[in-house]
Amino acid sequence: MDNPKGTFTDLMVHPIFDKGNQGPAMFAYAFIIGVRHGWLDAEEYAPVARKAWMAPVPCVDENGAVAEVCVGTNKKNDKQYYYDRPRRKGDYHGQAPYLWCLNALLEE
Repeated sequence: MDNPKGTFTDLMVHPIFDKGNQGPAMFAYAFIIGVRHGWLDAEEYAPVARKAWMAPVPCVDENGAVAEVCVGTNKKNDKQYYYDRPRRKGDYHGQAPYLWCLNALLEE
């Protein structure tokens, strides 16, 4: 679920679950690749990709570590379980999607 900040909620049907920075980068990567390959309309999706790419920039430190990344989970039928997940700085769930995006943006 897209919101004005350009982030995506952890539980798509519950907008209050606006935690974690891995979601925007994952969606940004999908949009970048989709636009590059012509699978998605560039006029419609390029601005969305940029918004998703830029949203977590304030959470990237001078060493490139991404803060506010929710740790991975298994699945559970309990909203509070997802809401209470800890967030870490530099967790690979957040770092990897940013590297995917960088690679996709730098490809010719």
